[in-house]
Amino acid sequence: MTPAFDERLRMLVHAQANPALTAMMRAISMIGEPAVLIALGVLVIVFFVRAGRRRAAVLFLIAVAGAELLDQLLKLVFHRARPATFFGLAEPMGYSFPSGHALVSFAFFGALVVFAAPQRRWYYIAAALPIAAIGFSRVYLGMHYPTDVLGGWAIAAVWLSGVYLAGIRRGGDGAFGGRSY
Repeated sequence: MTPAFDERLRMLVHAQANPALTAMMRAISMIGEPAVLIALGVLVIVFFVRAGRRRAAVLFLIAVAGAELLDQLLKLVFHRARPATFFGLAEPMGYSFPSGHALVSFAFFGALVVFAAPQRRWYYIAAALPIAAIGFSRVYLGMHYPTDVLGGWAIAAVWLSGVYLAGIRRGGDGAFGGRSY
């Protein structure tokens, strides 16, 4: 069932292709590249440290670095071959499941909200936009199957929840209880 679902959804998404959308999806996908997230992550950590929120900096780093490590380990466990890319793009190296862009971008933007402004509910919507766009771009460009992206998001949600809960246990009531990290 999964291969049929994946292929049907890939073709449905690909049927919407046009040059402007392809250019936009390539740009969005770049946001999830390791070099971009590392550079942004350094800025986030510096911000947290300068704001006197070292605990948030450490938890953010654990969430994002741990997500990257999980991605690499799970790719080795599942060994899922990648689909053929669209638009003549080079085939990415490595295995397909889970989508590293989906997993790590979810952990990055999710951790940013959870550890920076958890009381601001609309920030979660703002974080969901790049997460969804990056995931969609990976399917649109043919870099991943839809279930690679969905799996990446699910793994990231569980991982980030674990990091958050561990942070609460180590530090009292945590950000949702009125105190910030």
